[in-house]
Amino acid sequence: MILYFSGTGNSKWIASQLAKKLNDKSYDICTIDDEIDLTQEKQIGFVFPVYAWNVPEVMLKYVKKMKKQDVFTFAICTCGADCGKALKHLSKLYHLDSSYSVVMPNNYLIASKIEDLSVITKKIADAKNEINTIASEITARKKVYRVHEGSLASLKSSIINWGFNKFARSTKPFHVNKQLCNQCGKCASMCPSKTIELIDGYPMWHDQCYMCLRCFNHCPKNAIQYGKNTENKKRYRLDEYL
Repeated sequence: MILYFSGTGNSKWIASQLAKKLNDKSYDICTIDDEIDLTQEKQIGFVFPVYAWNVPEVMLKYVKKMKKQDVFTFAICTCGADCGKALKHLSKLYHLDSSYSVVMPNNYLIASKIEDLSVITKKIADAKNEINTIASEITARKKVYRVHEGSLASLKSSIINWGFNKFARSTKPFHVNKQLCNQCGKCASMCPSKTIELIDGYPMWHDQCYMCLRCFNHCPKNAIQYGKNTENKKRYRLDEYL
């Protein structure tokens, strides 16, 4: 069984593709109401994006509550370039036999612009090849640590990650361009933290936000903004590149 958290869709896609190759199932941890019975599983996998070089809070909380199983366990994190000590951190909460990082297109577009098409295309092509390799290694029960931690990994995964969680997860800069918004409600219905409430048909953000940017990237009208510099930015939607 593969348990995943995904914001804009990169990790969901990885989990889905890998599940097909392993003849396994993938589940979004944000949609699971009851604790899943893992006692009959032959393997357990975790797939998630890296947030500021560490494991997203929602995945950490889920893993902490899990009962340990004596089966082959692996984890895959998706990242734009490097992932710091994210997987080392996760392994302290749940034993991992194998760990991987897979580079995917950048989707944190409130702080940067979308990558060139050639870069996105190459990242996805490389990711497909890596999924094939990972599937073969998991099937063979190989113990692997193929993770691009990057430079200053410990610093990034500790101090910078702390700063991200403390200061960069504010929902106050979120706002909606009412001239563009068609009041479809998609942002509220797909928000994994359930922090978006519709007021008179328009989104309003409460405080508890994972900062996954699903609402920002998947608004069909590009009406959701963050701060003052996102109005004209192209959004990232993985399906457009597959």
